Amino acid sequence: MASVHNIPPLFDERSEVLILGSFPSVKSREGRFFYHHPQNRFWKVMAAILTAPLPETVEEKRLMLISNRIALWDVIESCEIRGSDDNSIRDAVPNDLRIITGAAPIRRVFTNGGTAHRLYGRFCESMTGLKALRLPSTSPANASYSLEALISRWSVVADALK
Repeated sequence: MASVHNIPPLFDERSEVLILGSFPSVKSREGRFFYHHPQNRFWKVMAAILTAPLPETVEEKRLMLISNRIALWDVIESCEIRGSDDNSIRDAVPNDLRIITGAAPIRRVFTNGGTAHRLYGRFCESMTGLKALRLPSTSPANASYSLEALISRWSVVADALK
């Protein structure tokens, strides 16, 4: 049985940068918000590169991104997946990213990890007309990157907003 994305895209009419994951983890689907697993380092990385306080609530997370002109969503709308394992993704159906790109002046696209990058190239790049830059995954499964190394690599997002 296919899992279906249950989190709406986060953006507004001022969003200039789009960050895409692959598909929400089990914890994110349960919490109905992005990067909801407490061990995922996404929010720590974003707070560091934006020089903002670490957001704790969903509303604080939304506000931090929206106020910095960042949109957030995932490449996949539905797929077969075992738990939260990106490597098990099968029969992926992409989200229609034109929902965002048609409403906001997106200039740059960044993908959170290799699976998101590969699937964006396969399904979405022709839809948006925008190349994506692959960033290392903020997932706790990506143990080869320390928090400091992630912050360093992800600083290109803050640079894109200048």
